[in-house]
Amino acid sequence: MSQTSSRDGRASSDTDDNHSPAPITGMLSSRLMVLANLLKRGAIVRYKRLAGLSSVEFGLVASLGRRPPMSVARLAEAVGQDKGQISRALAELVSRKLIAKSANPKDSREVLVSLTPAGLAAHDAIVEGAQERNRMLLEQLSNDELETLLAQIDRLTATAEAMLEAEKVSR
Repeated sequence: MSQTSSRDGRASSDTDDNHSPAPITGMLSSRLMVLANLLKRGAIVRYKRLAGLSSVEFGLVASLGRRPPMSVARLAEAVGQDKGQISRALAELVSRKLIAKSANPKDSREVLVSLTPAGLAAHDAIVEGAQERNRMLLEQLSNDELETLLAQIDRLTATAEAMLEAEKVSR
């Protein structure tokens, strides 16, 4: 029995006339989350192997990148976590000499963080791994398919942002 997905996210079968809604796992948002989670899990395994970084650590190293030092608050904002959530990972990265901390010369109460040379090497391994993973994904699509997919993702992202804002207003 072959199955297809309908536009409304319902699975249908060539021999099944029952049109009851499919489980939520058949919906577009669920399928996109599965894809995103698979990509994230694969990235975490790779970056643990290549650079010895946990998920949170890899996010911090990737966000710091080859940028000037940034405040802990700005870094927390960049990775979407609060300062308390990232403090343990920062302490671990400092102890492993991947991140350096310094006082902000403009405000000595503020701590700035930046990658050390070893941290930059870990960052470069992350970037190289990400580029390889990206190439592997893109090999599956023609140029036209990629352009279409990216345009659709942009449209869906804009719609999802509007939906989020509407939910915030509905509280």
